[in-house]
Amino acid sequence: MFAAASLTDAFNRAGDDFAKSHTRVRFTFNFGSSSTLATQIVNGAPADVFASADEDTMRKVVDAELTDGAPKTFASNRLQIAVARGNPKKIASLADLARPDLILVLAAPTVPAGKYALESLRKAGVVGKPASQEVDVRAVLNKVALGEADAGIVYVTDVLSAGGRVTGVDIPEGAQVIARYPATVVRDARNPELSHAFVDYLVSPDGQTTLRTFGFSAP
Repeated sequence: MFAAASLTDAFNRAGDDFAKSHTRVRFTFNFGSSSTLATQIVNGAPADVFASADEDTMRKVVDAELTDGAPKTFASNRLQIAVARGNPKKIASLADLARPDLILVLAAPTVPAGKYALESLRKAGVVGKPASQEVDVRAVLNKVALGEADAGIVYVTDVLSAGGRVTGVDIPEGAQVIARYPATVVRDARNPELSHAFVDYLVSPDGQTTLRTFGFSAP
């Protein structure tokens, strides 16, 4: 199972729930940036299911004719600014991320979360100068949680997953970017029947309930 880093908590739970009615299944997860995972699949890495945090990255796998059927969009997500717990720097908006006294981190622009963050900053007319560009959105979250950065742009689900280690600052609708998550069965999957069943589970009422628990929205 190759899945975007932002799906880590939700997919671990979804896998457990799915296994209750599919006793033959055993999940091996590979979480990371969608772009890296797509490159691995295109280069021949064995995977049964690929779940991406954006449709453009999924298109690379589709264009390489490495899917078994059309991808299904199963969730959406929104951006949020992650700041240190309690927001000691008093960050109130995207405009604050341009302050010279702040250490800002973003995901790399080749990563969906990084691409979305730059689009959000552009919409707000803000030029952010990140101190680092991280390999995936969870790396951004961890830097803020560990006090190595003052702020980062992540998904609302990431802030929720941090369990109070960071505080979330909302991004207004005018600068918001919606992430949509497609999943597909990879061609030559070792168990295509179970793989298709899991993708179907993600879009089912039970799967949607699990995803909402972790902060994801409907597709």
